[in-house]
Amino acid sequence: MSTNNILLDVKSLKKYFPVFKGVFQRVVAQVKAVDDIDLFIREGETLGLVGESGCGKTTAGRAILSLIKPTSGKILFRSKKPAYPNEPGKVVDIATASPKLLKTLRREMQIIFQDPYSSLNPRMTVVKLVSEGMRIHHTSGSSEREDRVRELLAAVGIKPDQMQRYPHEFSGGQRQRIAIARALALNPQLVVADEPVSALDVSIQAQVINLLEDLQEKYHLTYLFIAHDLSVVKHISNRVAVMYLGKIAELTRTEELFLNPKHPYTEALMSALPVPDPAFKAKRIILKGDVPSPVNPPSGCTFHPRCNYAKDICRTNIPEYRDMGKEHFVTCHFADTLNLRALEFKEFKREA
Repeated sequence: MSTNNILLDVKSLKKYFPVFKGVFQRVVAQVKAVDDIDLFIREGETLGLVGESGCGKTTAGRAILSLIKPTSGKILFRSKKPAYPNEPGKVVDIATASPKLLKTLRREMQIIFQDPYSSLNPRMTVVKLVSEGMRIHHTSGSSEREDRVRELLAAVGIKPDQMQRYPHEFSGGQRQRIAIARALALNPQLVVADEPVSALDVSIQAQVINLLEDLQEKYHLTYLFIAHDLSVVKHISNRVAVMYLGKIAELTRTEELFLNPKHPYTEALMSALPVPDPAFKAKRIILKGDVPSPVNPPSGCTFHPRCNYAKDICRTNIPEYRDMGKEHFVTCHFADTLNLRALEFKEFKREA
């Protein structure tokens, strides 16, 4: 794997939340929200992170940006602009960065939150919301900031003459566009999009996804796109990481994932996708039982209680996260022998 164009390299990332009990608030257990994941993102690409609710996607995204402090692991980020002006391309470990350095790195890493209404301060006008980061980081004067806000609002489809309005005066789709403009205000390299379309109507979802693609090309952005909808991820991502109970189950190019899945969980997720053919009757794969608790995950492979292909080794041995060739990573004992069902409707917009 070439490391020359890797912008973000996450190694053995863990985030555990302690469970307290009793009068003295003793730690009696750990919620293993993110449990030893590895992934990397190249410059200019979109990595989709997908999985069912509660699997740890959002926690992983926030830990990568150090919005919550990771328990352990490395988050290697190739800083280009402000942190080391005399050493372009310096690799920084976000997990161990000092508060001063981390504040500087914030200019290169931004996040788009899921709910645009709760992520925007209702007491601030749009011009103040979008320019707040520029003011905090002292990147320009007040008149320059206002010009930059006009440029960003126009880029996301908001009329500049609306920048004195408040968030409640906009629709949900417009508020998300404002949140996107705010994330781009400091010219970041990496943008973590945390389910940015899941709170929007389907028709608006398509508009926002197309907008994100246009902005990526215009501003040379790199995305970590978090979602629970595989069809959305298929549309926008170059590569996809499938997450289950705090671990990466499978990671590969988008087309390879949908045409040649290697993990039973990926197969089950794809069977739930609607096929745009009224004459076709898809065969759903119904997983057994419920998602186990991250406080007490199953031994061996965490997916084995719900897996239709599980054997004795799956109940006792933790499967290795291995490369099956051509950067197709899988966490399954039998990934090389299972003949899993691919997506019936084979259509891909983007090339990996």
